[in-house]
Amino acid sequence: MGQLDGRVAIVTGSGRGIGQQIALRLARDGARIVVNDLDEAPASETIALVEAMGGQAVACNGDVAAADFGERIVGTAMERFGGCHIIVNNAGFTWDSVIQKMTDEQWHTILDVHLTAPFRLLRAFFPHLKAQVEAERKEGLRIVRKVVNISSTSGVDGNAGQANYSSGKAGVIGLTKALAREWGRYDVTVNALAFGLIQTRLTRALAEGEGGTIDVQGREIKVGIQAGRLAVADQMIPMGRGGLPEEAAGSVYLFCSPDSDYVSGQTLVVSGGA
Repeated sequence: MGQLDGRVAIVTGSGRGIGQQIALRLARDGARIVVNDLDEAPASETIALVEAMGGQAVACNGDVAAADFGERIVGTAMERFGGCHIIVNNAGFTWDSVIQKMTDEQWHTILDVHLTAPFRLLRAFFPHLKAQVEAERKEGLRIVRKVVNISSTSGVDGNAGQANYSSGKAGVIGLTKALAREWGRYDVTVNALAFGLIQTRLTRALAEGEGGTIDVQGREIKVGIQAGRLAVADQMIPMGRGGLPEEAAGSVYLFCSPDSDYVSGQTLVVSGGA
């Protein structure tokens, strides 16, 4: 028996990296997963991995910043699994520039993905949440649901070249604190994780002069960190390295498990002591 048996979890951005590891960690403890990615292939890979461990998963792919996405992914959870108990707002990417060179498109795109998208998803969830809780209480049941929002140390401390990302991730913390106060009466805990350096494709080491990019809906976004700068960053972390996606997922699990049923409105910094 897993601690999450019978639970249904939405994990955005779960086709790759941290999100995929979150989906696998929750599935390992019995949760059924609604997987999301911009592209079908990564989402299918995550579903296959979940099913290989005996779990259940379905996809709701597409851009989390689309106006109708929140309704779509919540609807998928309700229609395919009959409910929702855990929401992990994980999807995101960076699009860096110093402020004088940052375009309006860069600013709004990053805020839409990191802050507006979680807001819309949680707003879409509320009618279902209220109905489920009312039905459960009539039966004498008390089920604690979980919202985990992914922030960043950039949202806690700021980071040069990331005015957009730092602002969005700081906003996530504000959203977390506000919703913890609003939804506590429905037995929902709302917490955030502020990740430091985690080893993903967005933070991979680049050789000197090398440029790395990812394609985000036709946009070529520069990612990766020059190897020399990454080595300096590692030296500043007491544990001597960036975290692994599996370790990041473990910290998310803390806030999804029954062990945190009376912890809400908190932001846990996950940075190897930095």
